[in-house]
Amino acid sequence: MTGPLIVQSDHTMLLEVEHPRYAECRDFMVRFAELVKSPEFIHTYRVTPLSLWNAAALNMTFTQITDGLQQFNKYPIPSNVITDIKEWHGLYGKLQLIPHGEQLLLQITDPFIAEKILHDTDLSIFWLEITKDKTRGTHIVIAKAQRGNVKHALIKAGYPVKDLCGYLTGEAIAIDLNELDSDGNPFALRHYQTEAVEAFYQAGSAAGGNGIIVLPCGSGKTIIGLGVIAQISNYTLIITTNNVSVHQWRNELLNKTNLAPEHIGEYTGLNKTICPITITTYQMLTHRKSKNDPMKNLQVFSRHNWGVIVYDEVHLLPAPVFRATTDIQAKRRLGLTATLVREDGKEDDVFALIGPKRYDVPWKTLENQGFIAEAYCTEYRLSLSPEDELHYAHATKRDQFRIAAENHRKIDVIEQLLKKHNQDQDHILIIGQYIKQLETLAKQLNYPLITGKTKHPERETLYAAFKRGEIKVLIVSKVANFAVDLPDANVLIQVSGTYGSRQEEAQRLGRILRPKQQSSFFYTLVSKGTNEQQFGLNRQMFLVEQGYKYHIEYFD
Repeated sequence: MTGPLIVQSDHTMLLEVEHPRYAECRDFMVRFAELVKSPEFIHTYRVTPLSLWNAAALNMTFTQITDGLQQFNKYPIPSNVITDIKEWHGLYGKLQLIPHGEQLLLQITDPFIAEKILHDTDLSIFWLEITKDKTRGTHIVIAKAQRGNVKHALIKAGYPVKDLCGYLTGEAIAIDLNELDSDGNPFALRHYQTEAVEAFYQAGSAAGGNGIIVLPCGSGKTIIGLGVIAQISNYTLIITTNNVSVHQWRNELLNKTNLAPEHIGEYTGLNKTICPITITTYQMLTHRKSKNDPMKNLQVFSRHNWGVIVYDEVHLLPAPVFRATTDIQAKRRLGLTATLVREDGKEDDVFALIGPKRYDVPWKTLENQGFIAEAYCTEYRLSLSPEDELHYAHATKRDQFRIAAENHRKIDVIEQLLKKHNQDQDHILIIGQYIKQLETLAKQLNYPLITGKTKHPERETLYAAFKRGEIKVLIVSKVANFAVDLPDANVLIQVSGTYGSRQEEAQRLGRILRPKQQSSFFYTLVSKGTNEQQFGLNRQMFLVEQGYKYHIEYFD
């Protein structure tokens, strides 16, 4: 056995990076396992129940998993790992929720699971009627209104529910995709976008209509959203991350569908218009005057007979929207994201209340096909000044991170990179976490700055000037992490970030992945020998899993 993989009895798997079959094995592993650590030579993956349920939802069979492990492994696979993979993978589908008159029926085919669930006092509050049959299994009647609560409670107990109850038909509106966009350019879904729409919709059957599409930034997740909206042709609620993204969704709908302006409403702080297609933000839905006041804007979920609700950047879903989503399980729900990673560990909530992963393509696959830009990732490690080293040594851990993140020597690296990319075709974003740091950079480098304090008209004016090439360098705070369409950006310099956030790293690289003539360059600046460097390793994990390699440079 000479494969690149070592399967260990604790459900971790070690992948040898320098092995000739590394890339092939990596693309296999990402379908059913999670990357845990990614040092230079050995990457550690872990199999979890949730990773296997998502694999099962994507129709990856137990046999495909075990055959692949046998193909790539270096040593015999521990028998307990095979047993656990079979058990966890097999759980998906053993609990099914189906219509039952004016109520719902939870079918459990495994008698052992049924007994465990029936004796769980936390779950018993949902059961209205219980019947047992040796042939047909255990059937539990539940109230229709408890559909989301039951699924959420069961997944917390370790049992995924396959929801086959179907969906209410929303109010109809004829929506078609244009063959030409508003500029007269040919428009059609790419092959993987069509596959994603079909994987979500599943010909309108009860098996589809909910779930997550996972694709890199720049690959056209919004276009997939348009495809789903056109397929269903019902009133639609779209929830996204900020007002800039609201306007981008509106522009894409007007540009690529037959919808007229009066069909599209914006429910924001400036304009609360409910239309057949309504676009709002997570922040708007969760807004309240004070901590003790109700979130009245959540009523938008019930203001119309929506046929589908689209959750853009679904990995950012806040708790109040989770709770609201629990009550609308009869609506079709589409989640769009570049990564299912949640730093709060609530991936199982997304699985239960939005749905399983329905479609996923490795980033490098789309890069090789020319659908996203080729990207080169470099981490610059630079020392702190003697004064900052002393300050760092005596600071708390939290303050240490900020001292490292705001290392004054980073501006020297930035100036060097700006000289390197001082070409007409380069469009450069400098992004960071701390406003004071960004304000200092903007003043010293004499480039415009966008933060959360920047008024939306000014923000959009600067974004537009950057797109037209009138501004070559733009300094931005974390407001540019998500759902900002800057297609010409090909260089990103990251001066600071949110601790070890893998999702932020992925989103920031995504800012420069729109396909373009030249390659893209992603630079991360970290202070050598500090906790910022350690957090950097964690930030990079998701992208390493997708096939990206970080080149390390030292700046002294």
